[in-house]
Amino acid sequence: MTMLPHFDERRYLIPFRSLLLPHIFTDTLVIGSGVAGMRAALAAAEGGADVILLAKGELDVSCTAQAQGGIAIADADPVSIESHYQDTIDTGVGLCGSEAVRTLVEDGPAALEELLKWGMRFDRNEEGELSYGREGAHSANRILHTDGAATGRELARCLGEKINEAENIRVFDHCFALDLMTNPAQEERGKQRVLGAITHHNQYGLQIIWAKATILASGGAGQVFRESTNPTLTTGDGLAMAYRAGAWLGDLEFIQFHPTTLYVAGASRSLISEAVRGEGAKLVDRQDQRFMDAYHELAELAPRDVVSRAILDQLAQTQEAAVYLDVRHLGNGFARRFPNLDTILKSYDIDPMKNLIPVHPSAHYTIGGVCTDLFGRTSLPGLYACGEVACTGLHGANRLASNSLLEGLVYGKRAGDAAREMSNALHTPMKIVSEMMTSEHGELDLEDVRSSLRSTMWRNVGIQRTGAKLNDVIDMFGFWARYILDSIFDDPRGWETQNMLTVGVLITRAAKWREESRGTHYRTDCPGTDDKFLLHARWQVNNGSPECVSVAGCTPAEA
Repeated sequence: MTMLPHFDERRYLIPFRSLLLPHIFTDTLVIGSGVAGMRAALAAAEGGADVILLAKGELDVSCTAQAQGGIAIADADPVSIESHYQDTIDTGVGLCGSEAVRTLVEDGPAALEELLKWGMRFDRNEEGELSYGREGAHSANRILHTDGAATGRELARCLGEKINEAENIRVFDHCFALDLMTNPAQEERGKQRVLGAITHHNQYGLQIIWAKATILASGGAGQVFRESTNPTLTTGDGLAMAYRAGAWLGDLEFIQFHPTTLYVAGASRSLISEAVRGEGAKLVDRQDQRFMDAYHELAELAPRDVVSRAILDQLAQTQEAAVYLDVRHLGNGFARRFPNLDTILKSYDIDPMKNLIPVHPSAHYTIGGVCTDLFGRTSLPGLYACGEVACTGLHGANRLASNSLLEGLVYGKRAGDAAREMSNALHTPMKIVSEMMTSEHGELDLEDVRSSLRSTMWRNVGIQRTGAKLNDVIDMFGFWARYILDSIFDDPRGWETQNMLTVGVLITRAAKWREESRGTHYRTDCPGTDDKFLLHARWQVNNGSPECVSVAGCTPAEA
């Protein structure tokens, strides 16, 4: 397989001497402020530990806050739980870890009760009962929403209030985590204990936060692709810093693309929730003809990878830029069910009662991530991960709609609980020196590289892939890395671009390795599913070949 010399040489993004920088101490450092990070922080703080929650931007700016989809939660009835389990397994196309799925669906009802106790507001029917909707690949109505498509915002509000009430949780917003700090006395990268992180704060500059336990909850890498539903902060920083520190990363080839994002020239790619199709919206072409029933028996409610590829096929046939969602038959019911979406559409002069809604797929969810067990433990002592940045094997090759918010709640709590096991760890600053030579290479324009890498990923490592194009992408990234990774930047924009390059090449290399089509990973040169790839591929720095782990019910970190 492919070695990545430019990417594997760099341990830290910047030169520094740890003892010369300001020090901050905490029991648990949580990097990321979405649902997984906030729930992990609350769990870690429950035992009285001091917790620092790091937010890259404002506390309420995250994929969680922007999530329009709901929370998939079965009720406590065993039949309902088993149905949720089976739908998740089926959607994952053979790669789901059965225990990871079982943990999610069985812990779901308790997570719901907790949210209700904390005051989260859900949509209810006329009798005042919780109103359950349906989304793609679900065999039953089990999705809870708030205001139709504002579930994430309400969840972020609910958890944010609990964070603000906790006396032993400090929130550092506008704080960029550059790298995980590891014990230099342990020579082999990949086995060193994580001691916290080096960070950059808008106001205070560089700081080292020393922590007994560090929890990565930094989300995915949607901004690596030109078309993305993710906020601009989602640049794969946690994945890149974990890779540089030597942690195992798995299932990186699996990127979920959401089929329906608003496609208006010059506008951001606003998500059109899958709940809209759950309420009966139809996908049509410019001639007002439905097409999804020709691709899958569930039509518009087929799994997301099926719908995304069907849309691409339609666009190739018609040479159009978008397909359309038709909700006109819902009449005034659309505005009542989805008030926020109705407002967004009308801001672009689209009246859903009268007009078709132009949509196009966009990168949405990073299925792979830092390998963990079912309690968030990674391969590095002292480092935990949860939420989208983590890889438990839960989603397999394709995530079931609306399982992600529940994942953040369930596995965030488990990681926060597990982090308390580090309470007796040493808490002493160490001498860590990162030395770098000033680059002698020519300079490339940072913004040009950033734009080009996003376009390259979208065109060549997107919904459809081929081995030849994947090879070319690795070559292109190697060229950019010679200049960008060799440079020393002093601002987040440069560090983000370095992280995006790293994550982009890791995704591409993993996609090149998997010579089959499964779930979200579709190779036009290998269109069939091959049982010899019924494996999780785990990757580590300075190792050009993956360690392959049998599914066999285990999580990617357990073999």
